[in-house]
Amino acid sequence: MFSIKNISPRQLSFFTALGLAIPVSLLVFLIVKHWVPVAISFFIILAGGYLLITFVLERFIYRKIKLIYKFIYQTKATKKEETYYKYLLPQKNIDEVSKDVEAWAEENKQEIELLRQNEQFRKEFLQNLSHEFKTPVFAIQGYVDTLLQGALENPDVNKKFLEKAATNVERLTNLLNDLDEISKLERGELTLFKQNFIIQELVKDVFESISIVAEQRGIHCGIKKGCESPLTVFADKEKIRQVLLNLVENSIKYGKRNGTITASIYVTDGKHILVEIGDDGIGVSEKNIPRIFERLSYG
Repeated sequence: MFSIKNISPRQLSFFTALGLAIPVSLLVFLIVKHWVPVAISFFIILAGGYLLITFVLERFIYRKIKLIYKFIYQTKATKKEETYYKYLLPQKNIDEVSKDVEAWAEENKQEIELLRQNEQFRKEFLQNLSHEFKTPVFAIQGYVDTLLQGALENPDVNKKFLEKAATNVERLTNLLNDLDEISKLERGELTLFKQNFIIQELVKDVFESISIVAEQRGIHCGIKKGCESPLTVFADKEKIRQVLLNLVENSIKYGKRNGTITASIYVTDGKHILVEIGDDGIGVSEKNIPRIFERLSYG
């Protein structure tokens, strides 16, 4: 069935030439009053007009399509490519070209969106990393200040504080290594360094690393009674450490002075371990719970 929407350049040329041939032939008939010259003029105008319009139209469309494809692929055509364009592109109708352009636009839209997401991730990653640096730096500063104020002369204290400072230096090193993860994350190549470790020992290490900050607020950190039995997990230890540190830091910041922070560890289904960090602070209001995973929303 004939459709104006799907009309080809040759069909358009034919109907245009026909539209010219009919009124001109009628005009010739009114002048000469004879059908032979009318028929001759009709076919001459129809054929000549069709050929001329087809030639002009296809040349025009070809040039436009070639420009479109050059723009899409951002290429400067060589002689070989000119031959390719000349014999291939005119075979594509307007609908095919339109689909190619739409596909190209959608592909570029997705690439731009991916670039925007990567840029947003990079900003958030660096901002989060800056936040992560503060805790070990402040902890090291606290231990060093305490040692300089006289604890250095106390053999029962100086070694303990130096060991805690060394632990936080190690954490700083791990954070610096995390900078290398940006490009890996953007390429979807982030590797988790999984290993077996005792989750209770990691929780104790986290409590130790921020003990000087907790002591300043009189907050006691510990593992819930009944949860002390060692449980081995297989996971990325440093990533889990970072999560636990964030939770404990927020508990110290928003917990009650002279309060407690308690870690509870449970086996859920024989395959997974649930770790809960609880405190006696003000908690998160119900209206803010949907936003709890936004960057630095609560700490």
